[in-house]
This record gives sequence, C-alpha cells and structure tokens, in this order.
Amino acid sequence: MRTQEETFVTDLKCRECGQTYPLSPLHVCEMCFGPLEVIYDYARMRRAVSRSLIEARPRNLWRYRELLPVAGEPQVGPHSGFTPLVKAARLGAELGLKELYIKDDTVNHPTLSYKDRVVSVAISKAREFGFKTVSCASTGNLATAVAAHAARAGLNCVIFMPEGVEAGKIVGSTLYGASVITIRGNYDDVNRLCSEIADKYGWAFVNINLRPYYTEGAKTYGFEVAEQLGWRLPDHIVIPTAGGTILPKVAKAFKELKEVGLIDDSACKVHSAQAAGSAPVINALHKGTDLITPVKPDTIAKSIAIGNPADGFYVLRAVRESGGWGEVASDPEIIEAINLLARCEGIFAEPAGGTTLAVAMKLVAQRRIDPHETVVVAVTGNGYKTLEAVAQGLPQPYVIEARLKDFDALFERLNGTARPLAGAA
Repeated sequence: MRTQEETFVTDLKCRECGQTYPLSPLHVCEMCFGPLEVIYDYARMRRAVSRSLIEARPRNLWRYRELLPVAGEPQVGPHSGFTPLVKAARLGAELGLKELYIKDDTVNHPTLSYKDRVVSVAISKAREFGFKTVSCASTGNLATAVAAHAARAGLNCVIFMPEGVEAGKIVGSTLYGASVITIRGNYDDVNRLCSEIADKYGWAFVNINLRPYYTEGAKTYGFEVAEQLGWRLPDHIVIPTAGGTILPKVAKAFKELKEVGLIDDSACKVHSAQAAGSAPVINALHKGTDLITPVKPDTIAKSIAIGNPADGFYVLRAVRESGGWGEVASDPEIIEAINLLARCEGIFAEPAGGTTLAVAMKLVAQRRIDPHETVVVAVTGNGYKTLEAVAQGLPQPYVIEARLKDFDALFERLNGTARPLAGAA
C-alpha cells in the first residue's frame, strides 16, 4: 500500500494568485477567494508511470492512480470507470463523419453516469480526512452517485437537491439509505445553502469543501479516451457543461498525459455544449468575454441546468486554449438527438448527452469539424433515469387481441406507412 509520502501530490494551489496550501478539505483561497487545485510532481511521476503499467491493471478508473490525489490502495469505486468508447459507424454515416466515437458513461458503475468517477475520488479523500458524513448539492446524478458510494464506504449521507428534479434520481438516492432534502429554489440556491451547512456542521461536501479532489476524478474520462484510441488524442471532443467540472479536467488530463510521456504532443479541440435554456458559458463565449452572467435555467436537461457555474471561467479558458468552440441546443434539438443516438447506436442518453450530440451536429454543419477528423462525443448519463424527458413524444404501443387475424390486419394496415412494423416488406 502506498503512503501519503509515496503519492505524487504535493499541495493545493490557488488557480488565480498561486498561493499554496497543505492538503486539507479546503477549496477556496484565503488570500483572493480563488478556487484551489491539486498540484503534482510530474517529473517524479514521469519516472514511475508507463503505458504497460496502466494496461496491466484492472479496468477501472484507478488504473490511473498515480495521476489522482488519493493515498494508499483505493477502496471506493472498484468497478467505476473504463466505460466503452463506441465506434459509432451508423451515427457517423448520418452525420457525415468517418471517425465518430461515443464515450459511453451511460453504463458507468454503479449509478450510470460519469459522476461515479468524481465521487469515487471525493469519498476516498473523505475517508482519508476522517469524515463520517458526506453530502452534496446536486441536480440528480451526483446525488445518486454520492449515496451509492457512501453506502459502500459505510458513511452517513445527506443529499440536497432543488425541487423538480427527475423522480428517478430522488428514488435512486433514497434507495441507498441517504437522507434526501429538496429545496424550494434552483441549484444555485441549493449550493449557497450547502456552503453554509458545510461550514457549520463540518460535513464533507464532495462538490464544496472537497471540490479540488472531486474534480480530479473527471480527468479519468480524458485518460480513458486517449488510451482507448491507442494512446492518442481525438481531433475533437464535445463535452457538456453544467458547473464546469468535467471539461477543464479533460483538457488537463490531455496535458498531463503529454507531460508524463504517455502520449505524443498532439492537439485536440475541446468544445462545450449547453442547453439553450441554461447557457451562461456559451453566451460569454459567443460574446467574446470572460464575464459569465448567471441565468435562471429553463430546460429539460436538468442535470446540466446550472445557471451560475462554479468553474465556468475555466471552461472558457480551456475551450479557447484548445481552439475549440461551443454551441447550445434547444429542448426539441436535444430530444431529436437522444432519439437519433438510440436508433443508430442503441445508446439511451439522458438530455445532457442529447445536448452534446446536438451540438456536435451543429459543429459539423458549421464546418468546424471536418468529415475525416476523429470526433468523440461525451455521453455522461443514462436516459433511463430521465424517461419523462422523452416519453411524451414517443409513439404509443399498438394494442390488439391475442389473435393472428388481428395481427394480420394491423400488419397490413401499417405496411408501407410512415411508421411500418419492423419486418414489413
């Protein structure tokens, strides 16, 4: 087992003023109130990590343990991560792309979203720091992941969510034994309250006082993309933006892989996707400003409906540094993309995934993506948890009596119509 001294983490550092702090449950700089980030000794890491070492390990997110801020042998999330990178040939043909891939976290374990990655790391740190109660402010997927991983780790769990999140995500959290509290207001109202609770009660809020460690888990999404492409970067990756956790960390992951010699010095354009009803980052990107004006979310894509993203500025920075871009998708466009992905590839994405695909389609139409380039679309959550988003627009099932002649009549009636039965001539 590795000790703290044997890890490659050195300290926490303010992203703005550069002030450093010892490793602790701290997320805001005391000097300038900027966000803190985990810092590593890459020179020493480069001598210790290799492709062969990583490839020999179990297929979970901890295969990249040297690049993560956890001491000792990881005990949380043993089955999380290393989700499929699906070569989407049929969908690619629809979009005119020859090398289209879906990074499919709809099958991530145990709660079917990318949040299992960040929570595995955050709860590992909570245990290191000796916390007994873990918590989060969430629009749904994070709540379920925290509840499940807390149950496995034997920790108390309290979840805070805004009213109106999908029923499946509330059930998914309470099922694991968490205490769930819904707040009258939007996510930003919930987050403000949770910051006060974290200070008063001394709980481990994975996306507040443990945020520097929590966000590092998102890097594993990028590590896996590169490894699954044969230790190379795609030309483009399209990623949803909510609070702004995953996109900057995928960009950081790509830089770290180069820094420690695991991939060549290639480039990838990183693109941001937001729902039109909650697009403060894309609004700023299109205006050419660094100032992100908060909005009041109004979209079916509830898992990315955050009107005042904590790391929105860093999304803008990562997108611009990579030469990428960003677009929005309306609710009808999101639903259309969900249906298209399901019909072509058998992958049922929640609205956040529909958003990234819809935006990828716009980037192709704008010729920002060339048909011969390698493109990865990030699908970060499973549609079975958000059935109400698409159920109303789907055709109703046919109902007939259990008689062959009734089926024959239906078959004859529908054959050749706009909605023929499968197998119709």
